Amino acid sequence: MSKSEVVVVGAGIAGLTSAAILSKQGLSVTLIESHTQSGGCAGTFRRKNYIFDVGATQVAGLEKGGIHSRIFDFLDIPSPEATILDPACVVDLKDGSKPISIWYEKRKWIAEQEMQFPGSSRFWNLCNSIHQSNWLFANNNPVLPISNFWDLTQLLKALVPSNLVTGILLKSTIFDLLRICGLSKNERLIKFLNLQLKLYSQEDVYKTAALYGATVLQMCQQPHGLWHLKKSMQSLSEALESSLNKTGVNLVFGQKVNSINFDNVNMRWEIYANSKKNSFVYQAKDLIYTAPPQSLLKHLKGPLNRKITYKNRLSNLPNPSGAVVFYSALKKEHIKKIFSNHYQFVSHEFGSLFVSISEEGDGRAPKGEVTLIASIFTNAKEWFDLDNQNYLKRKKDFMKKISLELEIQFDILPENWLHRELATPLGFEKWTNRPNGIVGGLGQNPDIFGLFGLSSRTPFEGLWLCGDSIYPGEGTAGVSQSALMVSKQILASKGIENFNL
Repeated sequence: MSKSEVVVVGAGIAGLTSAAILSKQGLSVTLIESHTQSGGCAGTFRRKNYIFDVGATQVAGLEKGGIHSRIFDFLDIPSPEATILDPACVVDLKDGSKPISIWYEKRKWIAEQEMQFPGSSRFWNLCNSIHQSNWLFANNNPVLPISNFWDLTQLLKALVPSNLVTGILLKSTIFDLLRICGLSKNERLIKFLNLQLKLYSQEDVYKTAALYGATVLQMCQQPHGLWHLKKSMQSLSEALESSLNKTGVNLVFGQKVNSINFDNVNMRWEIYANSKKNSFVYQAKDLIYTAPPQSLLKHLKGPLNRKITYKNRLSNLPNPSGAVVFYSALKKEHIKKIFSNHYQFVSHEFGSLFVSISEEGDGRAPKGEVTLIASIFTNAKEWFDLDNQNYLKRKKDFMKKISLELEIQFDILPENWLHRELATPLGFEKWTNRPNGIVGGLGQNPDIFGLFGLSSRTPFEGLWLCGDSIYPGEGTAGVSQSALMVSKQILASKGIENFNL
């Protein structure tokens, strides 16, 4: 049996970050990962001469003052080498109009907004004002939602005067903002917003919380921006692992958690895990659980039966989406000239495709070649209801249809693909150990956003949630913010107050 002060389950970005922060503060930490490498949905894999990002392909928060930058400075490790994405994305609505470039430079983005969506400036100005207010609030490290008096004090310390104004929109949606600005019937703008918001909030304009949506719609512009990592997304995990090595974290790969229980005699959490050959037991006073909270229904059966209200809440959480991801490679000369590493375009077959293309010298493909990753959202459970024959048939059908969409969009001849493969929710479940291979966190609608979200502080003392269903938000910046928040809560419980980066 292995004992430490803190056990972290899951070595995705959330688990790596929380383990790094707490061990830097002197706590003994064990980090358990079922895979043979870290990174989770922000990990990578290799095929022949190509490196593919599994899920996440871009990073927010590397700018000075951004969440990753602040954490790396605190850990005293260098940030991974990265370049700003400008434009962050090109969005093709397939309506005969010029595709929309989401520029990093504010002046250019404002001009693009006016050209693409005449008369929409009031909406964008409102989103910007909300974003500025939210940014000041987030940088003050609030704790959300509130579970006790200490959480409340942290929230009150983080508030700035403008939050009292934007707070009236707490239960509003992005569509409400459009209505306020007289744009509720602007179909083209709504179409564009639906595509973008689905990537970040897993909801459309009618369901995305206004305070959340307004923020993510502004994250591509200076002084923030989205970043393309050199080498691969794995470099983010490698940087955090270097901190774990310096502080002596016990990082364990290839062990899958089977169950979690509380030892009432020693007043510690017990985590039961196994590898291919052996079984292991870990004990800790504090347990950080970075897997999707729905997985607690499987891992925490005994304690949950004594907390029926909480069990019911976990059981009734909305189902996140799954993803089908197309990984491919081809020679650069065999794809039309591109103006961004990221594209999103409307598809009559799939709703939309989000495409990430490597750049020369970023380590993902040999010189003169590129990797191309295309992803679509899908109902994850539908893939698990198929027998093997129908599963393979559906997978083959998706491969053919996605290939055709990309060939038309980027002028690619079918014979010029150098590599193609497809990942479904079944593959993601195997890779990440997430139930049904779900991706992203909880959809950020007003009923589950912010004050109404799922708390990192569970009804069980010493059991903490962390990851893309907490704080709120997904992406590496969102999960890092959740890791900072849970670290701050644990340190406070040990008498280390006022910890801030």
